[in-house]
Amino acid sequence: MNLKYSSLLATLLISSSSAFAPTSSFGVSSVSVSSKTRVQGIADDDIESAINRDLEYQPGAAQTPFAERFRHLKGTKVKTVGEAFASFTAICGTPINALYKNMMTDIVGTTHLTVVNARFVRDPIWSLGMITALDLLLKNYPDVENRGKIVASLFEAVDLSEEDVRADAASMKEWIVGKSKDDVMAALVGEADSPFKSAVLSAKEDEYWMYSRFFGIGLVALMDEVGVEMNADDVYPVMEQWMKDGLGKSHFTACSDSDTYFKIKSKLDMMETMMKEIEIREKKRMAERLEEKAEAAIRKAERDAEMQKEIEAEASSTTTTTTTTTTKEETTA
Repeated sequence: MNLKYSSLLATLLISSSSAFAPTSSFGVSSVSVSSKTRVQGIADDDIESAINRDLEYQPGAAQTPFAERFRHLKGTKVKTVGEAFASFTAICGTPINALYKNMMTDIVGTTHLTVVNARFVRDPIWSLGMITALDLLLKNYPDVENRGKIVASLFEAVDLSEEDVRADAASMKEWIVGKSKDDVMAALVGEADSPFKSAVLSAKEDEYWMYSRFFGIGLVALMDEVGVEMNADDVYPVMEQWMKDGLGKSHFTACSDSDTYFKIKSKLDMMETMMKEIEIREKKRMAERLEEKAEAAIRKAERDAEMQKEIEAEASSTTTTTTTTTTKEETTA
């Protein structure tokens, strides 16, 4: 529990207990704030020291390895998630399709929170994961012309260079060609050369190394390239081995993220199939409508031709009758 709330709750407990406590002959409560009263399960310390610590707290002043490492960032201005999304909207300048709006809101928010974390360090695996995720999620975006603009706006809104991220992802795709699971494992251990060798060696030595979702998706993308079956059951043990034995980090979050990835991918595949079926039906209906229009045009042309023939026949008959009448009149005269 947050120390501030712990202290406040403890103070409230003291004041409420004092109101009902017996008093001495001098009218002073027998319960003293300075006494070493402990509130078990709420604050794991005496109340007085907890309140004092809360009052004396200063950002970045803790004497711990973590505080010493990141103390220089104290007071750094960090955009809120709302500001990041407002920036994304302003840069994009075009409405997001209603079906994709919630998804883009989530991507902008989670990516922003990842990037502004002091422990975050971008590496080629993370870059590959981000590009893979964006390609998957926006593959069927209906407005093809604005798809690239949306991605570019995302990178700019979270203060990332799209060019650098794509370059790292491309280097990973080039490196993984012809590799096996064992080759990737050796690279994660740090025994083989790879675009991410320095990153994994640094991660192994860093007790505060930060895992994020796109890193896990990057590993899934590598598994796809080395022939691992793309389903949760086959990916889980490989992810566990690569994270736990390769990087020496916890594998639980990465495995959970890979499960989420496949659930989303399955839904998107179903959506793609459904959209293709709808497209096929629409094309069939359009073809039928065009065929009906063509048949109607042919029938109209035939009717017009028949009408023209009748008009010509009638005109010819009228001309013949007129000629015959004139001849008879001349003969009679």
